[in-house]
Amino acid sequence: MQRLRWVAGLALAWIIAGCATTPEPPAGPASPAQLNAIAQQVVIRRTEHGVPHILAENLRAAAFALAWVQLEDHGSGIIEGMNATRGRAALVDGPARAEADADARRRHARARAAFDSLRQDTRDVYEGFAAGMNHYIRTHNSELPAWVRPDFTAHDILVRDVVWPGAAAMNRFRRRLLEDTTNDRLLGAAANEPVRYVISGRDDEGGADGSEAVSDLGQDAANVGSNAWALAPSRTTSGHAILLRNPHLAWTAGYYEAHVRVPGKLDFYGDFRIGGPFTIIGGFNRDLGFATTNNASRNHEFYALLVDPTQPDHYLLDGVPVPLQRESVTVEARDDAGRTTTSTHEFWTTDLGPVVHLDSRRVYMLRTAASGDFRAGEQWLQMMQATSLEEWKQAMRTGARTSSSFTYADRAGNILYVWMSGAPVLPHPAGGDSLAILVRSVSDLWTRRMPFDSLPQLLNPPGGYLHNENDSPHYTNMNAIMAHSFRFPVEEPRLRLRSQHALELLHNERRFSLEDVVEAKHSMRMLLADRVKGDLLDGLRAAGAQGEIAEAAALLERWDNTAAAHARGAVLFEGWWDRYRQLMRGADLHEVEWSETAPTATPRGLADIDRAVEAFRWSVPATAERFGRWDVAWGDVHRVRRGSVDAPVGGCGGDLGCFRILNFSTDADGRRVVDGGDGWVIAIEFGDEPRAYSVLAYGQSPDPASPYHDSQAAMFAANRMKRVLWTEADIERGTVVRYRPGSRSH
Repeated sequence: MQRLRWVAGLALAWIIAGCATTPEPPAGPASPAQLNAIAQQVVIRRTEHGVPHILAENLRAAAFALAWVQLEDHGSGIIEGMNATRGRAALVDGPARAEADADARRRHARARAAFDSLRQDTRDVYEGFAAGMNHYIRTHNSELPAWVRPDFTAHDILVRDVVWPGAAAMNRFRRRLLEDTTNDRLLGAAANEPVRYVISGRDDEGGADGSEAVSDLGQDAANVGSNAWALAPSRTTSGHAILLRNPHLAWTAGYYEAHVRVPGKLDFYGDFRIGGPFTIIGGFNRDLGFATTNNASRNHEFYALLVDPTQPDHYLLDGVPVPLQRESVTVEARDDAGRTTTSTHEFWTTDLGPVVHLDSRRVYMLRTAASGDFRAGEQWLQMMQATSLEEWKQAMRTGARTSSSFTYADRAGNILYVWMSGAPVLPHPAGGDSLAILVRSVSDLWTRRMPFDSLPQLLNPPGGYLHNENDSPHYTNMNAIMAHSFRFPVEEPRLRLRSQHALELLHNERRFSLEDVVEAKHSMRMLLADRVKGDLLDGLRAAGAQGEIAEAAALLERWDNTAAAHARGAVLFEGWWDRYRQLMRGADLHEVEWSETAPTATPRGLADIDRAVEAFRWSVPATAERFGRWDVAWGDVHRVRRGSVDAPVGGCGGDLGCFRILNFSTDADGRRVVDGGDGWVIAIEFGDEPRAYSVLAYGQSPDPASPYHDSQAAMFAANRMKRVLWTEADIERGTVVRYRPGSRSH
């Protein structure tokens, strides 16, 4: 029993501890007088393009202003999102939201119970953000929906930073389990191995922590992610380290550019995701900066426990019956007629993780690294406040962020890459999401995580560069390739075309200025064309192409293999490649597919020349029919359209080997319009004072009436970036409007 108590203490007993069915805080929100007093402790200076530079007397006032400017630019959507996190969405949107509200209230209970365990600085930020929301609501009451009240608390803000098992991953697992009539099949049934119940279906994971994966609806999967570079002083013309941060998600992702300065406490410039003070940020302070890129870490396992045959509400562990915990949560909802109804939702948990499914024989549960951890915001704040590599690494050791690759650079000249994971130390092979591993004893499941310092990482590698484009950590630097010999789950070696494009730019002896990095980041090469165009042209010649097909082939031969706005041939090539893939029907596309033995030179060639020629003969008239001519320029088809801006743009998808990633939807006139991909980009050089360039393509506000809606769109389309204003002198010279929250004046 002592061993059982030890394991239970590691896991999710907190899910039931202190949970309540209504998210009532112990103390109410600040009074109007208190809100006004906080507002007097901070000044907001908006520079060109609406970038807010917040200068505050303390962290509470800084977060107060951050909430204010986010609401100014993004409006009531933030309030609606926060209302959902505290479990009240069904009162606004109807009973369909009730089940999500019930789970949100359990998560909220965790936030309430944990709040006082945070450092005072962190609590100040959460309290300030809530107060800033309430101040905005009070002063804009007439512009907001009638249900909105200035009653948000610090607990409501913290909820989003509590790590919580994702319903989507559990629902997928449960669905497969219920659909599979043969789930008694066993895998790995040797005497010295755990028994694993096989569940039919694809091994299609959610997020790395068992939560929902990053959602970018409508965007090609190859175009979801980020690029990041770090250059050591030996690779720069200034002798200072340089960092590039380049996320590319849907243009609804909510990146928000801001600068927060609290003398003696914080001085940070970066992308604060809309809806909170700590939501997935990256950027820099005077001494260092960091960038995140999605990785494929796996931080969870599904397990099956045997039900005690004499007690159906108990499971057996080491031969001892252990009770399941049941929690009922009652949620209020408002229907279309305005009537308030209630519904009760039941949740089962174990001391090891939440129950996914329960039948008469087995309890299926999810065990997730860091589940219930509430320190993500605290970790981010410490990272933002760090002044050295060791301080930053100490913040990372908090371990509340369990995924993403981190690329780091600092004023001391260090560059660092870390493949971050909450990687469990498994006593069994990884299950994947189609396997439930049978647990009879504590020794059958994981009970500890790999520490930060044991995760894949590279510090100041030979060649003076680091890069990651969402591929595995192995090829972060080609002079220091990592062996795939880890003692915990790490994604298999992979180097897609986007990553290879980066290496062609970086894996050399070139020395870069900050401006060179900006130019290189906008490389328009379509690397796929370098690998397959020659085979296609050879095939067309061998097939005796004539007339219009021969003319189109001649255009392709003259084309410079770029997706630049002026390029003629790129549209035709993309249409051909899409058709070729369709004709291949899932078969290998290349003569030589990607290989670890030639990671930067494969894939190459075409697997089926006849089908490639057939696809080209089809694509020439199809392109002309769709766009008016088959030699149309890339930028005549691909546009940035935002507000009053309608401009040609260069860039393409990751499958085509572009580094400047763009995702497109089709507009009413048939043109392809950017709706995802590169949006927020920043490049920083760490000298005595940081020097940086940035662009936020879709602007600070989604509101077409805002002057900050389209003010950066033309700049983005032209491959330009604005100079970041960092010093007090630069900020003062660049200030367009200065005000305190609630009292704007020019």
